[in-house]
Amino acid sequence: MFALAEDGYRSVFQQLVACILSIRTRDEVSLVAARRLFAAAPDPGKLAALAPAAIDRLIGDTSFHEAKARQIREIARRTVREHAGRLPCDAEVLRSFTGVGPKCAHLALGVACGERRISVDIHVHRVTNRWGYVRAPTPERTMAELERVLPARYWIEINALLVPFGKHICTGRLPRCSTCPVLDMCAQVGVTAHR
Repeated sequence: MFALAEDGYRSVFQQLVACILSIRTRDEVSLVAARRLFAAAPDPGKLAALAPAAIDRLIGDTSFHEAKARQIREIARRTVREHAGRLPCDAEVLRSFTGVGPKCAHLALGVACGERRISVDIHVHRVTNRWGYVRAPTPERTMAELERVLPARYWIEINALLVPFGKHICTGRLPRCSTCPVLDMCAQVGVTAHR
């Protein structure tokens, strides 16, 4: 989503759609799919005019693409109908869409609107708990704990920093502790084996 914003796809709608595309899909795949989708339909009006099958063809590389195509079209249609084609910077509005939880709502608001919000996916959850920075059983509880202890100036960028770190170094299975640049500060909570 940060890369898409650098490409000029900065609207709340585009960022929300990009987040939906990224769910359970590798960044390399979802980034290409989002660029392809926005090249064909860059705004809610154009996207709402597409049939779900046309959207599905554009995002077919992503996981659960058929369901995402229907979901994205419905978000586009509601955006046109209820918000005159422009989503506001409002977490309640974003979370009113089926399938949009705090992770995507907060990340879209952080990237598109500059709102200080924490977006916690599985990587941010795992890394911050493994470090011992927070102790929480779920991503939702991790978000609440991070809001309590993490200075607000880091709330947007924590996702941009920790998602790649969690994918490539502090992995779910066999983390690469031997190459970790912050190993001396990590409590290694729950790490029983590593590389």
